[in-house]
Amino acid sequence: MRFVEQLPYATEEENHVTITMADGVRLSARIWRPVSSDGEPVPAVVEYIPYRKNDLTSTRDAIHHPYIAGHGYACVRVDLRGTGESEGVLLDEYLEQEQRDAEEVLAWVAAQPWCDGNTGMMGISWGAFAALQTAARRPPSLKAIVIASFTDNRYADDMHYLGGAMLSDNLAEAGTMFAYATCPPDPEVVGERWRDMWQERLEAARPWVLEWLRHPHRDAYWQHASLNEDYAQLQCPVLASSGWADGYSNAVTRLLANVDVPRKGLIGPWSHKLPHLGEPGPAIGYLQEVVKWWDHWLKGVDNGVMDGPMLRTWMQESVPPSTSYEERPGRWVAEPSWPSPQIKEVVHPLRGATIVTADDEEPLPRGRTRTVRSPLSVGQFAGKWASYNAPPDLPYDQREEDGGSLVFETEPLAERVEILGSPSVDLEVSASAPVAQITARISDVAPDGRATRVTYGVLNLTHRESDEHPEPLEPGRRYHARIPLNGVAQAFPPGHRIRLSLSTSYWPLVWPAPEPALLTVHEDGAALTLPVRPIEEPDGMPQASFGEPEGCRPPPVTRLTEPEQAWNVSRSLVDYHSALDIVKDRGLQRYEDNGIEVGLRACEKYTSVADDFSSLSGRSAWTMTFARPGGWDVRVETSTVLTSSAEEFTVDATLDGYEGGRRVFSRTWNETVPRDLA
Repeated sequence: MRFVEQLPYATEEENHVTITMADGVRLSARIWRPVSSDGEPVPAVVEYIPYRKNDLTSTRDAIHHPYIAGHGYACVRVDLRGTGESEGVLLDEYLEQEQRDAEEVLAWVAAQPWCDGNTGMMGISWGAFAALQTAARRPPSLKAIVIASFTDNRYADDMHYLGGAMLSDNLAEAGTMFAYATCPPDPEVVGERWRDMWQERLEAARPWVLEWLRHPHRDAYWQHASLNEDYAQLQCPVLASSGWADGYSNAVTRLLANVDVPRKGLIGPWSHKLPHLGEPGPAIGYLQEVVKWWDHWLKGVDNGVMDGPMLRTWMQESVPPSTSYEERPGRWVAEPSWPSPQIKEVVHPLRGATIVTADDEEPLPRGRTRTVRSPLSVGQFAGKWASYNAPPDLPYDQREEDGGSLVFETEPLAERVEILGSPSVDLEVSASAPVAQITARISDVAPDGRATRVTYGVLNLTHRESDEHPEPLEPGRRYHARIPLNGVAQAFPPGHRIRLSLSTSYWPLVWPAPEPALLTVHEDGAALTLPVRPIEEPDGMPQASFGEPEGCRPPPVTRLTEPEQAWNVSRSLVDYHSALDIVKDRGLQRYEDNGIEVGLRACEKYTSVADDFSSLSGRSAWTMTFARPGGWDVRVETSTVLTSSAEEFTVDATLDGYEGGRRVFSRTWNETVPRDLA
């Protein structure tokens, strides 16, 4: 990244500004704005998230907010109620209170003497959710949004459930927020009342996974704040982005297809990162794109920001399987609109073990069946639902996974094939149990046999007709099922094969069904549909269309202890115990601009024994420390363990708070939740 030292506007920074809500709760904000805005008001851009502006996001914030401010904007970074130095408690994600607070924040910002009354919202992940959800409420000052790694469908396309099956990230993210929502405010900012604020957070805490488990179907809980309930709610322009290694890539194209506002989409090869920090690379000059967007929609500059294609995306080239990549080879391609008139839905029947293509000379027999009952070990090389660029969290070589799956593949390709969009699989299936799931994976198989997963999809077969009203299967009865796979842009070279793999488990990425099920796949009606982008179509954009990544130089951070990363798969052939152990330890770091020393260690562990579905266990444990030498010293430790039987989930959780090495708070939870076809 190129750090820019000179920007068009000289800026000033306010580290702690309070914004009072209607109920008296004060939110804490950090503001960067042009010095000249005291006499010449400017538009304002708000980022609104729960991840602690004074330390944990301060480096990232200092790269983009001063940069945007230096181009003539007031940038306001707000900690949600109950996080950082903001008062109150945070009880769950995307609650009505959170969105009302956001509207009040925007009204406050728009009324400041340094703001000209026009506002925008931006962010990644929670910040993007907040921007999209607030925009749907149409606050009068909000003129445009910029969002990255988001969803418009909280039930079907978020970290909780996929195709009606529960993701292990449902536990992992609950563990994350169990820790973040119980961290203390900074005494140097809020004074002696920090203990009372912290105690209030600790007393209000609860493992969020309990609430998420209680809503295994698409109900009012998930419909709230899901834009896809009514796309017409969004009436301001939107610049939307994500990455193919992220879990949120589907929402960009879905938003482009369904909203009726000025819109642009951008999808790179990235994990859960902003595009100017994008990994795997190449990262791009995203902040230049953002400034251009704000200049047009907040300042009225006629700069051609809406010219050119609606969607720009990275067409990924074939790569060997790896759990991490520094860069993904490929090229930028463009689509004038979405759905694209260039993309052709090509249907490939499945016959025997073959994906039938136009090059197949002889028709294969019809009417046969194949069966599969996958071992629980299928899925140990699946990686994370969303890569957070915490290597090695991408899927590894799929050959071991394929050993427990039904496999269909093409003959070696005679010519290059490129796909752009969401593939799907249609199946006629019957199952031996009332609840069963199926995972479909597409892999790029090299001539030497190595298999790189390209995309995948999951379906809890009780959700085959409806996420709102799932119905149990009648064992032995034949059903039609369509499995949508995650969107992707991928090239398959000549000589490679396209492989489709079907499995009845994908643990631990997906929590398995209540009991093992034998699935019978009937050939009649079985097909793979690929969104093929014709090779002869022009790419529609020059390859140098994005500038070099730019930003402002962040304040120094001193590493006091080394970070640790681990991703270990183990199996015992004595007692058949299998485990996936994940460690993400940032090490102890000191933020030199305010002297805070912060440590963060997160561990996940997923275990099972042989194919015993009652042996499943997932654990998310966090330790977060905050200190200043010779003074403030606090620690939060959380642990959430999820197990299951055929009938229910069990959550065992603990929360401990320490000050100066002495435990000052402790609570445990031991609760069960019925599975209800999950």
